[in-house]
Amino acid sequence: MPLQRRRSGSGRRRRRVGRPLVAVPLGLIALVVVVDLLTPPNIHLGPLLVAAPAITAAIGGPKLTGVIGALAVTAQVVIGIFHGGLTTPNHQAQIAALLLISVFLVIFRHARAQHEQQLIQARWVAEVAQRVLLRPVPPRLGPLRIASLYVPAEAEARMGGDLYAAARTEHGTRVMIGDVRGKGLPTIGDAASLLGAFRAAAHRNPPLPRLVAHLQNATYWDMAEPHEETATGEGFITAAILDIPDHQPVLRLINCGHPPPLVLSGGEVTTLTVADPALPLGLTGGLTEDDYASESFPYRPGDVLLLYTDGVIETRDADGRFYPLADRVAGWRETDPDGLVQRLHRDLLAHAGGALDDDVAVMAIERLPPESG
Repeated sequence: MPLQRRRSGSGRRRRRVGRPLVAVPLGLIALVVVVDLLTPPNIHLGPLLVAAPAITAAIGGPKLTGVIGALAVTAQVVIGIFHGGLTTPNHQAQIAALLLISVFLVIFRHARAQHEQQLIQARWVAEVAQRVLLRPVPPRLGPLRIASLYVPAEAEARMGGDLYAAARTEHGTRVMIGDVRGKGLPTIGDAASLLGAFRAAAHRNPPLPRLVAHLQNATYWDMAEPHEETATGEGFITAAILDIPDHQPVLRLINCGHPPPLVLSGGEVTTLTVADPALPLGLTGGLTEDDYASESFPYRPGDVLLLYTDGVIETRDADGRFYPLADRVAGWRETDPDGLVQRLHRDLLAHAGGALDDDVAVMAIERLPPESG
C-alpha cells in the first residue's frame, strides 16, 4: 500500500503540472487551423499540426497524447475539406503521416510511462533497503552526540558500499565506519554482511581485538562466496572500529586500512594515525584477537571525533586537487556535530563542482561533559 500511494501521488503531481500546459497543443491546433483556412490553398500549414501530439507526449500521459493526436488528425481533415476535399493525394498523405506519427507517440509515451513507474518503484525499494541496511544512528548515545551523513555518488541508486554503525555496550559505545571495495550489488551485499556481524557482536561487549577478529573472519568467509561481478578473493573492506568508554577520556581504535579519523579539540585537529594498521577486512580468515591490538588516543569532553570514508579526501576540484579535509575543518572551529557534517557536505560539493564521483559517509561524534551524559 505505501508503494501504491507513493506512485499514485507522483502521478497526481504530474497531472497537476501537465494540465495548465495542455493549452499549448490545443492553442497550436486552433492557430494552425485558423491560419491555414485564411491563407491561399497553395500554402499548406497542416504539417505543423504534428507538433501538438509531440508536445503533449512531453507533458502528459499516453491517453492525453492520443486525444491530442486525434484532435490534430481531425483538424487536418477539416483543413483538407476546406482546401479541395480529402481525395487529393497531398491531403491524404498529410493525414496518413499525422495519424502514424500520433500512434507512434502514444506507443512511445506508454512505454515511457511504464519506465517511470518502474523507476519510482526501484527508488522506493532502494530507500527501504537503505533504511534497513544503513540504519540512522541515534543523535545521542550515552555521553556522545552524533551526526551522520551518507551521500551515494549515484543519486538514483540511493545506496552504495560505504557504511557506518554505532552500538551501545554496558560501559560505552562501539562505532564502525567502512568502505567496500568496488561498486554495484556485490558491494551492497558485503556491506550488509559486515553491518550484520557488527550489530550482532558489538552488543556482547567483547574486547575490541576479539570483535575485529570476528568481523575479519565473518567478512572473509562471506566474500569467499563468488559474486557475478567480483571474483573470489578480490573483495575487501577498509574499516575503522572504535571503542569509546563512557567514563574515560580516551578512545580505542583498530584501523583496518581505513583513512585515519580526526579529533577536533580546542581549535586543533589531530589525526589518529595508528602505529600498526591492520589489513582490510575480508583478505584473510582464521584470525584471533591475538592478531590485533587496539591503540588509545585522548578524547575529552568537548572534543569532536570525525570519521569519514575515502570519498571525502579523494574528491577533486576542477584542477585535480584533492579535498584538504584536515585543513578545512581546522579553519571552521565547528563544535556542533550536525553543523559540522552539513558544512562539510556543502563545502565538499563546492569543491567538486556540484557532483561527487564516489560515495561519501561521514560521522561526527562529540563527547559531552559528564554532567550532560
